[in-house]
Amino acid sequence: MSFAHRARSEFAYASGLVRMLRRVTPVAKARDRVWPDVVADLADRFGDRTALISEEETLSYRDYHRRGNRYARWAQAHGVGKGDCVALFMPNRAEYLAIWLGITRAGGVVALVNTNLTGPSLAHCIAIVKPKHVIVASDLAGAFETARPHLAGGPEVWSFGPSNVGSRLDDAIAETSDEDLPPEMKPALTIEDRCLYIYTSGTTGLPKAANINHYRVQAIMNGFSAATRATGEDRMYVSLPLYHTSGGVLAVGTVLTVGGSVVIARKFSAGRFWDDIVRHDCTMFQYIGELCRYLVNSPPHPKERQHRIRIVSGNGLRPDIWLPFKSRFGIPRILEWYAATEGNAALFNMDGQPGSIGRVPKWIQRRFPIKVVKTNLETGEMLRDLDGHAIECAPDEVGEMVSEIVNDPAKPAQRFEGYADPAATARKIAENLFRPGDRWFRTGDLVRKDALGYFYFVDRIGDTFRWKGENVATSEVSEALGVYPGIATPNVYGVTVPGREGRAGMAAIVCATEIDLDGLSRHLDSQLPAYAKPIFLRIKSDIEVTGTFKLKKLDLVEEGFDPDRIADPIFFLHPAEKRYVRLDGDLYRAIVSGGIRL
Repeated sequence: MSFAHRARSEFAYASGLVRMLRRVTPVAKARDRVWPDVVADLADRFGDRTALISEEETLSYRDYHRRGNRYARWAQAHGVGKGDCVALFMPNRAEYLAIWLGITRAGGVVALVNTNLTGPSLAHCIAIVKPKHVIVASDLAGAFETARPHLAGGPEVWSFGPSNVGSRLDDAIAETSDEDLPPEMKPALTIEDRCLYIYTSGTTGLPKAANINHYRVQAIMNGFSAATRATGEDRMYVSLPLYHTSGGVLAVGTVLTVGGSVVIARKFSAGRFWDDIVRHDCTMFQYIGELCRYLVNSPPHPKERQHRIRIVSGNGLRPDIWLPFKSRFGIPRILEWYAATEGNAALFNMDGQPGSIGRVPKWIQRRFPIKVVKTNLETGEMLRDLDGHAIECAPDEVGEMVSEIVNDPAKPAQRFEGYADPAATARKIAENLFRPGDRWFRTGDLVRKDALGYFYFVDRIGDTFRWKGENVATSEVSEALGVYPGIATPNVYGVTVPGREGRAGMAAIVCATEIDLDGLSRHLDSQLPAYAKPIFLRIKSDIEVTGTFKLKKLDLVEEGFDPDRIADPIFFLHPAEKRYVRLDGDLYRAIVSGGIRL
């Protein structure tokens, strides 16, 4: 990196972090000012300016505030007091934000439930937060009914829209006053009080409900508003689910805190994405890396460069997609960042270094103590030296990112609020890493930090696997597959092979066109070490993802590579032929019996 480049980078980080600290620090000092209070002030300032736009309704700032009043009065009339939970099971729309605003104004806590869940998984998410009420959108009534048999006892159920699952909430709200609550009806809330439960994605198990307090809600909103230099002229396009932090808190708050507008899509659609962006004159959008991959892999759209987008913000934009995404769609600036719903580690790529999740300049490292430590990639166990201390990784060495937990009013961002389940909270904390009594949040993410201090995401612990005595990072293999013509979405994982240690690499891929497997094999030889080249390829029509576009792997791992169990075509890297061949029952049995040695 040249001196001039380094100087520009340092200036970008210094100016960006100073802007963020100036916006976030007052939140920690105004301890009695919670998000519903902020919305009341926004309504006074911006009145009839458009705040929220969706297919079903458009709300001005005044509408948003007053609609919240209706839900606050409803909640209090039905026994919701400070700390009581209400679960919200509803697709994206402007009303969604008004509902959780009002319930939190009454002192309640809103559990934002994943709308893709059904049956026992949905029942689990409802049960772990012990809600007094569940609000179910009418178009999700069928999904909710699959969970009802698994709910013991149970909360009172309310339907938004016509259905048979419970009383009509929308009818009740229509008859409720939208006047401000009088002082005697307002609960005594501080930024320390819980505001939301937001669930982890559950890519490898049942979701956990993370505690999100009022400080964290406002800090996220104001921090990203400052990082993106948002103004009242901005329009943010949100196609990510509102039940997740990125869509429902971060993206929304980025512009609402400064008088801008939020355009809410019911869900992401590559086909209508640019139509929406241009029609609503959006200047920003929130992404997840796989969303960008879908757009890059989509056919050309006549409006994909007719937009006024000035910046996009998100995480998970992989190096193989970064530059094609930026150049094809004419994106002026990408703000890639790293954070977790429940975590206390946050990184920002302020200077647009392709592929990096961010950097912590030396001059501010004491305020944001983040380290990369050596970890056993098979077991997830953190390695310690003879004195029992964690071992920091050298530059470019892969390890787990950890962030110190600090209960200091001057460093509220370093707190860890945990989950609804105390046992789940305990599993995320490591103690005595560098000095007696210290406590660190375990991100579960493998990263590397280069000599210049840039962090790069490598994999999730548990996704990386060992084969032939070497560690295979699924992200590295995915990137090699993803740049090959015709492959739309690769999902890489390891499968067990009887009689062999470790796990053999397997990739489920969606093909946009017919794939030349011999050409693919040669491409992978040029991109990957031999031990990382997938042994098995599974050709699928689509790849299952979570509601936030994270790839689901657990079922694929369990299904393995048995062609008698799997309808999808499977190809095997035959060691004798040195090419991918179609896997049939005879070949499978030869592999598992040891007749063919891998």
